[in-house]
Amino acid sequence: MTAAPDANGPRQLKEMLPDQIAAALARDSRLILPVGSLEQHGPHLPPGCDTIIAERLADDLSATFGVLRAPTVEYGVNVATERGLPGSAGVRRKTLHRMLNDLVDSWEQVGVTEFILLTAHGHDPHQEALATVVANAARIRVVDLLAVPMADLLEGQDEPMHGDEVDTSLMLYLAPHLVRLDLAQDYMLSREQLRRYRRGWLRVPEDSAGSIGRPSLASAKKGEAIYCRIRDRVAARIFISPAPDDER
Repeated sequence: MTAAPDANGPRQLKEMLPDQIAAALARDSRLILPVGSLEQHGPHLPPGCDTIIAERLADDLSATFGVLRAPTVEYGVNVATERGLPGSAGVRRKTLHRMLNDLVDSWEQVGVTEFILLTAHGHDPHQEALATVVANAARIRVVDLLAVPMADLLEGQDEPMHGDEVDTSLMLYLAPHLVRLDLAQDYMLSREQLRRYRRGWLRVPEDSAGSIGRPSLASAKKGEAIYCRIRDRVAARIFISPAPDDER
């Protein structure tokens, strides 16, 4: 008889045996899929910080609710004007869309009836690639982690930006050894400029270090508060409250 996965840990699909996966799907046919990115976030953060945030939440939700957790999709759709910056690498929107469609199709054939796609990458084309994924019969739920209201937890911003007070605080809480706060540089954009940046229409200004927002105001305490709000909101709306029959 094979050993059961750690009852207190995430249900990592890639580490389980076939009979364990089948048993897990028989109990709960949902699958959590974190979708990350590899994109510069300023000189003080690693390019994979969006991935790290999504993975941690996927692990916590999997452990709490006993739902299978798929291997992370490490690459996302990046802002085109950031190509060539150290560490950045991404795929086109249609590439990510097609890959996710292929994965969903494969997993649906083995009994997954609901897919929960988690991402902490706010680039609009990236979000659009996830939002347009389709399945034959399964429900697909796309969760933008940074869409959770958090203005009351911030000091220098009203919303998440990029390599900012939000990203930096989350990383100080989740992976402080990867953060060089002494290298953080603040740079603010107007709301219209931020909208154009997220669409990929505005290049990061040359006098910016790459981050947008106020990372200098970040703290681990703030990161814990932000993370707990995201986790609790996603848990309540996605894992506890039943979804409408027509929700995709």
